[in-house]
Amino acid sequence: MIKKLILGMMQTNCYVVYNSEKECIVIDPGANGQKVAKFIDENELFLKAILLTHGHFDHISGCEELKAAADAYAGEHGENPVKIYAGEAEKKFLLDTKSNLSKDMGRPVTVTADVYLKDGEELDLDGIRIQVLATPGHTAGGVSYYFPEGGFLVCGDTLFQDSVGRTDFPTGSMSTLVRSVKEKLFTLPEDTVVYPGHGDSTTIGHEKKYNPFCVD
Repeated sequence: MIKKLILGMMQTNCYVVYNSEKECIVIDPGANGQKVAKFIDENELFLKAILLTHGHFDHISGCEELKAAADAYAGEHGENPVKIYAGEAEKKFLLDTKSNLSKDMGRPVTVTADVYLKDGEELDLDGIRIQVLATPGHTAGGVSYYFPEGGFLVCGDTLFQDSVGRTDFPTGSMSTLVRSVKEKLFTLPEDTVVYPGHGDSTTIGHEKKYNPFCVD
């Protein structure tokens, strides 16, 4: 199951993915970790991990608040601290307030992940299975997360409904982004539901047919 929370002035999509055992992961806690923590608490979920698609401020600013709340809960119940996961090529970007645009917004923020992920890596987070797809272009270290059992993809700002992410920010490249979409995302089943970093969901089949940036 997946729940979308829209956070901050950039209207960033944060996703909470959870199973029947009430264990959950959060992808891109946006700019309001407290709101995410409140949703988790109100729904009696137990946070197991925080995953980042890329390092822009509007996707990472809530990490500290959310992790603090989750670690406090974990400590009370004898569990391990929650780990933050990110693409290995995004490590320096997450620590650079100019590149991640937080300096320009007047609220510098950095994130140090606990686990840096490689392309093709498979995760099993308490029964939630995820395939890691390196999808550079919007940023050099961007990744997407494919959930084969759920039939959906969380792709950050790589692919949108009938559009793609901006590439005029540091480390961005339009040619690289289009290649990522075609070679990594468009190889997924056409009925795969795509949950982007902003806006509404779509499907791989729809984007293969109609996306003006990626249709040959």
